[in-house]
Amino acid sequence: MNSAKVKAASTHPDASLLAGFLSHLAHERRLSPLTCENYQRDVLTLLDLAPALRLTELQIHQMRRFVALLHGRGLSGKTLARMLSAWRTLYRYLARDHGFTHNPCLGLKAPKHEKKLPAVLSPDIAAHLMVPDETTPLAIRDAAMLELFYSSGLRLAELTGLKVGDVDFHQAEVRVTGKGAKTRVVPVGKFALEALQKWLALRSEIAPLEQQHIFLNRTGRALTPRAVQLRVGHWAKKLGLGVHVHPHMLRHSFASHLLQSSGDLRAVQEMLGHANISTTQVYTHLDWQHLAKVYDAAHPRAKKKT
Repeated sequence: MNSAKVKAASTHPDASLLAGFLSHLAHERRLSPLTCENYQRDVLTLLDLAPALRLTELQIHQMRRFVALLHGRGLSGKTLARMLSAWRTLYRYLARDHGFTHNPCLGLKAPKHEKKLPAVLSPDIAAHLMVPDETTPLAIRDAAMLELFYSSGLRLAELTGLKVGDVDFHQAEVRVTGKGAKTRVVPVGKFALEALQKWLALRSEIAPLEQQHIFLNRTGRALTPRAVQLRVGHWAKKLGLGVHVHPHMLRHSFASHLLQSSGDLRAVQEMLGHANISTTQVYTHLDWQHLAKVYDAAHPRAKKKT
């Protein structure tokens, strides 16, 4: 979090409203800490753009100018769309709890942006990443994390929140708590179960009695999302994959590879925990991209003249 923005916001005439808004997101909507942090960052940007104006005073033409200013600073259309969504959410909260009578963000649209497909690993590269070349306790723990990301398509916050009782080895399932505190049960593959069993045997040697989280650091504390991100990146670099790998890329790879094999969009939606199937449909484009490459490489009428 930008400390300068936080300090500046503390002197804004509506600073107290931001604290209430964040409390609403965390305790009423039960959004994850990372999501709340993103909302805070976007609202701090708004307060920074209007340091002397009350939120009740802002009008649509000023919001439009703010968007243009940020776009001129290099923010993408996707980032600005997310920021506008956060601002609209703030004003809806202020209307409900503080009597605000207008939302100056309504009707505003961010500049158009090029839609990029999520980056995925090939099945061969994903399989290579699942086999760290060490047998230290940390490597065994990391292998279990990597396998579980790829086997079950978990989000980063879902993995770090896992407790020992959430894995059912008999049924080969894991119970996860996703966005909006929604719980779902996802299948776990054989390799992931084996990796988890190896880690749990070592985990018992460092875990305090009261510690229930599955993935721990050397001192027996639950791993933070940032620590997991660093470990995933560490193994991608150490194994020479030649690409920056992050936890969400493993989730994308899970969805893409599963959809290529099964063609069952609804099942993939359920396993990913997507509320709207349109979110899952992006992976059909990845599947089509894969098929198009196969066609271009193999079909006689598709081959380009050299």
